[in-house]
Amino acid sequence: MTLTQAQLDALWDFSNPEATEVRLRTAELAAADAEERAELQTQVARSLGLHERFAEGDAVLDAIASDDPAVRARVALERGRLRNSAGDAAAAVPLFVAAAEAAASAGLLFLQVDALHMLAIADADGSAEWTRQALSLLEQTDDPRTLRWNVSLHNNAGWTHFDAGRFAEAVAAFERSRDAAVRWGTAQQVQWADEAIAEARAARDDGR
Repeated sequence: MTLTQAQLDALWDFSNPEATEVRLRTAELAAADAEERAELQTQVARSLGLHERFAEGDAVLDAIASDDPAVRARVALERGRLRNSAGDAAAAVPLFVAAAEAAASAGLLFLQVDALHMLAIADADGSAEWTRQALSLLEQTDDPRTLRWNVSLHNNAGWTHFDAGRFAEAVAAFERSRDAAVRWGTAQQVQWADEAIAEARAARDDGR
């Protein structure tokens, strides 16, 4: 993979996709390497999806021509995210599967777990199994940034339990998410986990 996740983290602000798009396009213009430019273009498409410019995001991905494994995985992943954000989860699922397979074949663990995490969101019926697969993969690494996926995976599992009325299971999942946030995540993720735990405990104790 040409780009490290640390490089992308420095460019991304998920609360402001418009400003992120500007930074990504600036970085793309400055990139000397074709694969790096292509990876940045996939992130431009992602930022466009976050402010609901789905057709523009697809057009950016359509223009990418690269056989680089990281680029291929990212194109499928971001095309899937565009579909999912547009409300078409059924169309997103096979794209996330393709992204996971492409990442796995190239040994790109971070992207493989990202794709599985998106499958757990888009494929409600298979959510538990996709989450299990992702968590199992994380046992193979000691990279702190990759291990941060534990936060999102347990958080998403918690909300799945919560929405199904399984409040005790939701509390347990949110507590695991908080533990992961303390170890590998951000202060914001710890705060969100605390809020989720409080809501799930209240629902559990109310006997809802």
